[in-house]
Amino acid sequence: MNVIPYRDRLLIKKDEVEKKSSGGIILQEQAQELPVQGKVVGVGSEIDDIYEGDIVIFGRYAGNNRVDVGDETYHVIDASEVKAVVR
Repeated sequence: MNVIPYRDRLLIKKDEVEKKSSGGIILQEQAQELPVQGKVVGVGSEIDDIYEGDIVIFGRYAGNNRVDVGDETYHVIDASEVKAVVR
């Protein structure tokens, strides 16, 4: 299946959540911090300054629209939720 974001949206593969603390304690799901960055795997047609493969930083609660494709989980976010691009 090929997922193409619409207009000003991005398809993001969020970074993995740390499941252990630095001291080795396993964290409950509620205590785990939400990821705030991820890799762009799809770009909508109206976005011309963010590219596939870029790492983007976004708000903690951005990307609540999940898309499961095979074994992978992706998130769709609006370009306006991107705070910075890391290249």
